[in-house]
Amino acid sequence: MKFKSISRRKFIFTALLATPLAMGAEAATVEPTWLKVRRLRVGNCKPACLLAHFSDIHDKGDREYLQTVVDTINSLAPDFACFTGDLVEHAEHLPAALEILSGIKVPMFGVPGNHDFWSRIPFGPVQKCFAATGGAWLMNSSHQIPGKNINLIGTICAFPHLPLPPANPATKNILLTHYPADVKNLGDRKFDLLLAGHSHGGQVRLPFYGSLFLPSHVDEYDLGLYQTPAGPLYVNPGIGYIGDYNVRFNCRPEITVIEV
Repeated sequence: MKFKSISRRKFIFTALLATPLAMGAEAATVEPTWLKVRRLRVGNCKPACLLAHFSDIHDKGDREYLQTVVDTINSLAPDFACFTGDLVEHAEHLPAALEILSGIKVPMFGVPGNHDFWSRIPFGPVQKCFAATGGAWLMNSSHQIPGKNINLIGTICAFPHLPLPPANPATKNILLTHYPADVKNLGDRKFDLLLAGHSHGGQVRLPFYGSLFLPSHVDEYDLGLYQTPAGPLYVNPGIGYIGDYNVRFNCRPEITVIEV
Protein backbone atom coordinates (compact mmCIF):
# COMPACT_ATOMS: atom_id res chain seq x y z
CA MET A 1 0.00 0.00 0.00
CA LYS A 2 1.37 3.38 -0.98
CA PHE A 3 0.71 6.37 1.30
CA LYS A 4 0.43 9.89 -0.06
CA SER A 5 2.94 12.24 1.53
CA ILE A 6 1.97 15.72 2.71
CA SER A 7 4.09 18.76 3.39
CA ARG A 8 5.02 19.81 6.93
CA ARG A 9 3.04 23.03 6.51
CA LYS A 10 -0.09 21.17 5.44
CA PHE A 11 0.29 18.72 8.33
CA ILE A 12 0.53 21.54 10.88
CA PHE A 13 -2.45 23.33 9.33
CA THR A 14 -4.54 20.13 9.41
CA ALA A 15 -3.57 19.46 13.03
CA LEU A 16 -4.45 23.00 14.07
CA LEU A 17 -7.81 22.67 12.33
CA ALA A 18 -8.57 19.23 13.74
CA THR A 19 -7.70 20.06 17.35
CA PRO A 20 -10.52 22.56 18.02
CA LEU A 21 -12.95 20.35 16.11
CA ALA A 22 -12.02 17.38 18.29
CA MET A 23 -12.24 19.51 21.42
CA GLY A 24 -15.64 20.76 20.39
CA ALA A 25 -16.91 17.26 19.70
CA GLU A 26 -15.62 16.06 23.06
CA ALA A 27 -17.20 19.01 24.86
CA ALA A 28 -20.59 18.39 23.25
CA THR A 29 -20.77 14.59 23.29
CA VAL A 30 -18.47 13.17 25.97
CA GLU A 31 -17.97 15.42 28.98
CA PRO A 32 -21.61 16.43 29.65
CA THR A 33 -22.34 12.97 31.11
CA TRP A 34 -18.78 11.81 31.92
CA LEU A 35 -19.34 11.63 35.64
CA LYS A 36 -16.33 12.15 37.90
CA VAL A 37 -15.80 11.22 41.55
CA ARG A 38 -13.45 13.50 43.46
CA ARG A 39 -12.26 12.65 46.97
CA LEU A 40 -10.86 15.02 49.56
CA ARG A 41 -10.45 15.41 53.29
CA VAL A 42 -11.17 18.61 55.18
CA GLY A 43 -9.79 19.48 58.59
CA ASN A 44 -6.93 18.17 60.71
CA CYS A 45 -9.01 16.32 63.29
CA LYS A 46 -10.23 12.76 63.05
CA PRO A 47 -13.05 12.66 60.45
CA ALA A 48 -16.55 12.41 61.89
CA CYS A 49 -18.19 11.30 58.65
CA LEU A 50 -17.97 10.63 54.93
CA LEU A 51 -20.40 12.62 52.81
CA ALA A 52 -21.24 12.78 49.10
CA HIS A 53 -21.81 16.27 47.67
CA PHE A 54 -23.65 16.82 44.41
CA SER A 55 -25.40 19.85 42.92
CA ASP A 56 -27.24 21.45 40.01
CA ILE A 57 -29.00 18.49 38.42
CA HIS A 58 -31.13 20.74 36.18
CA ASP A 59 -33.03 17.60 35.22
CA LYS A 60 -34.57 17.72 31.76
CA GLY A 61 -35.78 14.15 31.51
CA ASP A 62 -32.55 12.17 31.05
CA ARG A 63 -33.54 9.29 33.33
CA GLU A 64 -30.58 7.07 32.44
CA TYR A 65 -28.03 9.73 33.36
CA LEU A 66 -29.71 10.67 36.63
CA GLN A 67 -29.96 6.98 37.52
CA THR A 68 -26.21 6.72 36.97
CA VAL A 69 -25.72 9.57 39.43
CA VAL A 70 -27.87 7.79 42.04
CA ASP A 71 -26.13 4.45 41.46
CA THR A 72 -22.72 6.10 41.81
CA ILE A 73 -23.67 7.74 45.11
CA ASN A 74 -24.94 4.43 46.43
CA SER A 75 -21.76 2.64 45.37
CA LEU A 76 -19.66 5.15 47.31
CA ALA A 77 -21.53 4.26 50.55
CA PRO A 78 -21.28 7.68 52.23
CA ASP A 79 -22.84 8.32 55.63
CA PHE A 80 -25.18 10.83 53.97
CA ALA A 81 -25.54 12.91 50.79
CA CYS A 82 -25.71 16.70 50.43
CA PHE A 83 -27.39 18.44 47.50
CA THR A 84 -26.85 22.16 46.97
CA GLY A 85 -29.69 23.24 44.72
CA ASP A 86 -31.30 23.35 41.26
CA LEU A 87 -33.21 20.09 40.91
CA VAL A 88 -34.96 21.03 37.66
CA GLU A 89 -35.44 23.93 35.27
CA HIS A 90 -39.09 23.17 34.52
CA ALA A 91 -41.63 21.86 37.02
CA GLU A 92 -42.86 19.16 34.63
CA HIS A 93 -39.65 17.18 35.23
CA LEU A 94 -39.90 17.21 39.03
CA PRO A 95 -41.94 14.00 39.61
CA ALA A 96 -39.60 11.86 37.52
CA ALA A 97 -36.50 13.41 39.08
CA LEU A 98 -37.79 12.79 42.61
CA GLU A 99 -38.72 9.22 41.70
CA ILE A 100 -35.13 8.48 40.73
CA LEU A 101 -33.56 10.44 43.61
CA SER A 102 -35.70 8.47 46.06
CA GLY A 103 -33.44 5.53 45.23
CA ILE A 104 -30.53 7.06 47.14
CA LYS A 105 -29.90 4.64 50.01
CA VAL A 106 -28.46 7.09 52.53
CA PRO A 107 -30.02 10.14 54.19
CA MET A 108 -30.19 12.93 51.61
CA PHE A 109 -30.12 16.58 52.66
CA GLY A 110 -30.56 19.53 50.36
CA VAL A 111 -31.31 23.18 49.82
CA PRO A 112 -33.13 24.92 46.97
CA GLY A 113 -31.35 26.75 44.18
CA ASN A 114 -32.48 29.75 42.16
CA HIS A 115 -33.91 27.55 39.37
CA ASP A 116 -36.04 25.71 41.92
CA PHE A 117 -37.70 29.05 42.68
CA TRP A 118 -37.81 30.24 39.06
CA SER A 119 -39.49 26.99 37.94
CA ARG A 120 -42.02 27.36 40.79
CA ILE A 121 -41.81 23.73 41.81
CA PRO A 122 -43.87 22.72 44.85
CA PHE A 123 -41.52 22.08 47.76
CA GLY A 124 -43.91 19.68 49.50
CA PRO A 125 -43.04 16.66 47.31
CA VAL A 126 -39.34 17.57 47.54
CA GLN A 127 -39.48 17.63 51.33
CA LYS A 128 -41.31 14.29 51.34
CA CYS A 129 -38.71 12.68 49.04
CA PHE A 130 -35.73 13.85 51.08
CA ALA A 131 -37.38 12.91 54.37
CA ALA A 132 -38.15 9.41 53.07
CA THR A 133 -34.41 8.76 52.75
CA GLY A 134 -33.91 9.78 56.38
CA GLY A 135 -32.72 13.23 55.36
CA ALA A 136 -34.34 16.66 55.06
CA TRP A 137 -34.96 19.62 52.74
CA LEU A 138 -33.36 22.45 54.70
CA MET A 139 -35.08 25.81 54.26
CA ASN A 140 -33.07 28.02 56.62
CA SER A 141 -33.21 25.18 59.09
CA SER A 142 -30.82 22.69 60.66
CA HIS A 143 -30.65 18.96 61.25
CA GLN A 144 -28.36 17.07 63.58
CA ILE A 145 -27.30 13.64 62.34
CA PRO A 146 -27.60 11.06 65.12
CA GLY A 147 -24.38 9.33 66.03
CA LYS A 148 -22.24 11.35 63.62
CA ASN A 149 -21.48 14.53 65.60
CA ILE A 150 -22.64 16.56 62.60
CA ASN A 151 -25.03 19.51 62.47
CA LEU A 152 -26.24 20.50 58.98
CA ILE A 153 -27.54 24.00 58.33
CA GLY A 154 -29.27 24.90 55.07
CA THR A 155 -29.83 28.33 53.54
CA ILE A 156 -32.44 29.70 51.12
CA CYS A 157 -30.60 31.55 48.36
CA ALA A 158 -33.68 33.55 47.37
CA PHE A 159 -33.93 35.05 50.85
CA PRO A 160 -30.34 35.76 51.92
CA HIS A 161 -31.31 38.09 54.75
CA LEU A 162 -33.28 35.50 56.72
CA PRO A 163 -31.41 34.56 59.90
CA LEU A 164 -29.68 31.19 59.93
CA PRO A 165 -30.16 28.74 62.78
CA PRO A 166 -27.32 28.85 65.31
CA ALA A 167 -24.38 26.49 65.05
CA ASN A 168 -24.04 23.71 67.59
CA PRO A 169 -20.71 24.15 69.43
CA ALA A 170 -20.77 20.51 70.52
CA THR A 171 -20.68 19.22 66.92
CA LYS A 172 -19.08 19.85 63.55
CA ASN A 173 -21.22 22.33 61.64
CA ILE A 174 -21.70 22.07 57.86
CA LEU A 175 -23.45 24.81 55.89
CA LEU A 176 -25.29 24.00 52.66
CA THR A 177 -25.84 26.97 50.36
CA HIS A 178 -26.51 27.37 46.66
CA TYR A 179 -24.62 30.59 45.92
CA PRO A 180 -20.85 30.40 46.60
CA ALA A 181 -20.55 34.16 47.09
CA ASP A 182 -22.96 34.00 50.03
CA VAL A 183 -19.96 32.95 52.10
CA LYS A 184 -19.16 36.67 52.23
CA ASN A 185 -22.45 37.44 53.97
CA LEU A 186 -21.94 35.32 57.09
CA GLY A 187 -20.35 37.94 59.29
CA ASP A 188 -18.11 36.36 61.88
CA ARG A 189 -19.80 32.95 61.79
CA LYS A 190 -17.52 29.93 61.42
CA PHE A 191 -18.21 26.48 59.99
CA ASP A 192 -16.23 23.28 59.72
CA LEU A 193 -17.27 23.02 56.06
CA LEU A 194 -19.38 24.99 53.59
CA LEU A 195 -20.82 23.38 50.45
CA ALA A 196 -22.11 25.27 47.40
CA GLY A 197 -22.98 24.81 43.74
CA HIS A 198 -24.53 27.20 41.17
CA SER A 199 -21.35 27.98 39.23
CA HIS A 200 -21.21 24.73 37.21
CA GLY A 201 -17.49 25.49 37.24
CA GLY A 202 -18.27 27.57 34.16
CA GLN A 203 -18.84 24.28 32.25
CA VAL A 204 -16.10 25.30 29.79
CA ARG A 205 -12.67 25.90 31.33
CA LEU A 206 -9.64 26.70 29.21
CA PRO A 207 -6.19 25.58 30.42
CA PHE A 208 -4.21 28.40 32.08
CA TYR A 209 -7.29 30.65 31.88
CA GLY A 210 -10.23 29.08 33.69
CA SER A 211 -13.95 29.51 33.08
CA LEU A 212 -15.24 31.48 30.10
CA PHE A 213 -18.56 32.38 31.70
CA LEU A 214 -19.98 32.38 35.22
CA PRO A 215 -23.40 33.29 36.60
CA SER A 216 -23.81 35.96 39.25
CA HIS A 217 -23.35 35.20 42.97
CA VAL A 218 -20.13 33.27 42.34
CA ASP A 219 -17.33 35.85 42.52
CA GLU A 220 -13.93 34.16 42.84
CA TYR A 221 -15.39 30.89 44.13
CA ASP A 222 -16.04 29.13 40.83
CA LEU A 223 -14.78 25.58 41.40
CA GLY A 224 -13.07 23.48 44.05
CA LEU A 225 -11.86 24.06 47.60
CA TYR A 226 -11.30 27.53 49.06
CA GLN A 227 -10.21 28.70 52.47
CA THR A 228 -12.57 31.51 53.48
CA PRO A 229 -13.04 33.53 56.69
CA ALA A 230 -16.14 31.41 57.40
CA GLY A 231 -14.29 28.12 56.92
CA PRO A 232 -13.35 25.75 54.07
CA LEU A 233 -15.73 26.11 51.11
CA TYR A 234 -16.17 23.48 48.41
CA VAL A 235 -17.88 24.50 45.17
CA ASN A 236 -19.17 21.54 43.16
CA PRO A 237 -19.27 21.87 39.32
CA GLY A 238 -22.72 20.31 39.13
CA ILE A 239 -24.37 17.37 37.44
CA GLY A 240 -26.41 18.99 34.68
CA TYR A 241 -26.27 22.05 32.46
CA ILE A 242 -27.93 25.44 32.24
CA GLY A 243 -30.62 25.95 29.59
CA ASP A 244 -29.52 24.68 26.18
CA TYR A 245 -25.85 25.12 27.05
CA ASN A 246 -25.17 21.36 26.99
CA VAL A 247 -21.38 21.43 26.70
CA ARG A 248 -18.56 20.82 29.15
CA PHE A 249 -14.85 21.11 28.56
CA ASN A 250 -12.19 20.48 31.19
CA CYS A 251 -15.04 20.57 33.72
CA ARG A 252 -16.69 17.18 34.11
CA PRO A 253 -19.87 16.71 36.16
CA GLU A 254 -18.89 15.61 39.64
CA ILE A 255 -19.85 13.83 42.83
CA THR A 256 -17.50 14.94 45.59
CA VAL A 257 -16.72 12.56 48.45
CA ILE A 258 -15.54 14.47 51.50
CA GLU A 259 -14.19 13.30 54.83
CA VAL A 260 -14.85 15.90 57.49
